[in-house]
Amino acid sequence: MRPLPLFVPLLLTAACVSTNAALLDPTVRLAPICPEGVAMFTTADKVGGTYREIAILNSKGESGWTNEEGMFNSMRKKAASLGANGIILSNVNEPSAGSKIAGALFGTGSERKGSSVAIDIPGDSLRVREACQATEQE
Repeated sequence: MRPLPLFVPLLLTAACVSTNAALLDPTVRLAPICPEGVAMFTTADKVGGTYREIAILNSKGESGWTNEEGMFNSMRKKAASLGANGIILSNVNEPSAGSKIAGALFGTGSERKGSSVAIDIPGDSLRVREACQATEQE
């Protein structure tokens, strides 16, 4: 058996995006849904109805290996695991050019960070069900 080159595990971990959640009301328990059932909104007024805030989501990933789509997918997965069927995006922060250069020179890396609010939209169960069924059929 040949040993893996040392850089392979580094590449695998560098490409990952991690998202953590701070529950706003730990007594609220919702059933998990599929990530495809989580709708994304750029502002709260685009939700179009009443909703309940479930958690603050914070994501981060190595900027050289992480794009916004990967970050949003990570947020969707975390929100879905909490039973939230929507996300209101807050911000995505790109590291500065200087930070990227310093990270490349010194091997420290630079992180892309994003935050959002996971929400529960009470009247949205039909859309969620259809989105989850569509992914099951693929």
